[in-house]
Amino acid sequence: MLRELHIQNLAVIQDITVEFHAGLNCFTGQTGAGKSLVIGALEILLGLRAPTDMLRKGAKEGRVTGVFHLASENLRQEIALATDLPLEQEPELVIARRLFESPGGSRTSASINGHPISGTMLKHVGEILVDVHGQHDAQFLLKPANQLAVIDDFGGATPLRRQFADLFHQRQTLLAQQKELTASRTLRRQQLELYDFQAKEIDDAQLVPGEYEELTARNKVLSNLEKIKRSASAAFAALYEDEGAAIERLKGIMSLLLELSELDESLAPIAAQVKDATLNLDDAALSLSRYTNRLDVDPAQLAEINDRLNLVNRLIDKYAGRGAQGLDEVLAYRQQIGQQITDLRAQDQDYSTIGDQLTVLEKQLRTVGADLTKARKKAADKLTPLVHAQLADLGMKEARFSVEFQTIASDLAPPAPQLNQKAKTENRKSPLDAAPLSLADFSTASGLETAEFLIAPNPGQPARPLRRIASGGELSRIMLALKSILAQRGDAGGIGGGDRVAVLVFDEIDANVGGRMGTIIGEKLRTLASFHQVLCITHLPQIASFADRHLTIRKQTSGSPSAGETITTVTVMDGEPRLHELAEMITGKDISPTSLAQARELLSLASPKSPPKKKTAK
Repeated sequence: MLRELHIQNLAVIQDITVEFHAGLNCFTGQTGAGKSLVIGALEILLGLRAPTDMLRKGAKEGRVTGVFHLASENLRQEIALATDLPLEQEPELVIARRLFESPGGSRTSASINGHPISGTMLKHVGEILVDVHGQHDAQFLLKPANQLAVIDDFGGATPLRRQFADLFHQRQTLLAQQKELTASRTLRRQQLELYDFQAKEIDDAQLVPGEYEELTARNKVLSNLEKIKRSASAAFAALYEDEGAAIERLKGIMSLLLELSELDESLAPIAAQVKDATLNLDDAALSLSRYTNRLDVDPAQLAEINDRLNLVNRLIDKYAGRGAQGLDEVLAYRQQIGQQITDLRAQDQDYSTIGDQLTVLEKQLRTVGADLTKARKKAADKLTPLVHAQLADLGMKEARFSVEFQTIASDLAPPAPQLNQKAKTENRKSPLDAAPLSLADFSTASGLETAEFLIAPNPGQPARPLRRIASGGELSRIMLALKSILAQRGDAGGIGGGDRVAVLVFDEIDANVGGRMGTIIGEKLRTLASFHQVLCITHLPQIASFADRHLTIRKQTSGSPSAGETITTVTVMDGEPRLHELAEMITGKDISPTSLAQARELLSLASPKSPPKKKTAK
């Protein structure tokens, strides 16, 4: 419930604090005193109305603060989700909105319990906390999409709706995947064919890491075999076989030095070095001889090496690209396309199974959608007579209320005929009872049909959508009738039932309504206030007499009429002041004993005979 509203520097309001009661709070006062301004301040506070040019003249800053007490944990959780703030354990909610003067126009800021929030968050919180009904406001119940939600909540079909929505979104995801796979199917097939060819080409080559270096070295040897053999043989001859060969001469030098070392021991190290060099060179000459003997020219082997090297070079040039590091990059590319081949084949497998998954989902959608349709029709059948009874109490006995359903047709199918209450009374089958819908018919997450509340206020008039009712008085009474029914169910979604809306606001609900209906409307409002806190602006004493808290708004001017300052005050009326306020509402300022007696009688008649069965304030 809204406990307190503090308004500073807003239009003609300088600084007022309004405290509210848990039940029915009525605002009275002369026209232009600022009654609607208080409701407007509440709307500004909750982001439901733009504060354009609302800053009080001469003020640099305005402020609206509201203190809400939320006993409902569900409501606190919903607000916490909407604002991403830790509010679940805080029953007190302080919402503040500040207005600042700026050269480019007024700017605002908003906070909840001291935490800054965005304008979008604020509006979401406002829609959760308060439902405002004014003469010209587009209300929750006037929107066909919300009317469908009302039917679902009223009929207890919300779980079916959620189930349908979940299946619907699963199907949308699969359809998007299928569309993407279908669009890329040709390209995917071409890529798979290319990758398969490339993988086969590389696999057939049976490449081995390090092979390229070995082939290059072997090719170099075989290509220069004659030269190598000739030069190696000449080197061996110079070392070992020719006259005066190097090894033979070294052996002579070695013998000489060994003899000298016996005469001079200081030559022993030199003799040892020459000896080691002679022996090493002798081993090298023998190794060179064996190497030369192994060199055989085999043209077939050279051709085989050349062919293999050409194959490896071609694969390197083809798959490694410029600056490639040889065979390793070819092998890495083979591994890469191997993963891509696996992915592409998996996508083909996904494509083939998506159809089966869609078939299953669409069957479930038809089943759940049919159950949802039946629940909605049943709820509409129950709601219609209840609305008729409420309208009769409100002086609209001849008004006829109905719920019109219409199947959702896709662009690929002709529009479906309408389904309404008349179809049942004439014992005709509904279009929704016909053959299963085509795949394209699942176009929204809310079900297989839309809903529209229709009203024919007078006999002979055609039923028209509720949102197109021209008379403000009729619309006010219809809204009151609907909200009275839905609030008493305690589960009526966003229109005042259960935990969804804490405060219901009626801005001049008695507009275009005579005093004869005032008592009935007052009774309805008090009944509604047994389930929710209700704020109501009224000009009728019959309605004001039912208030649990009666507040009077007055406008005063200080100073001269031309240069004075206008301020608005809010006063709680009780006891004799309230009696005089009601009397003044009856006869004007000339209060008489008769008008006082009439006011006293109104209060007596409005006094509840017994406490309400349910008195909650969220």
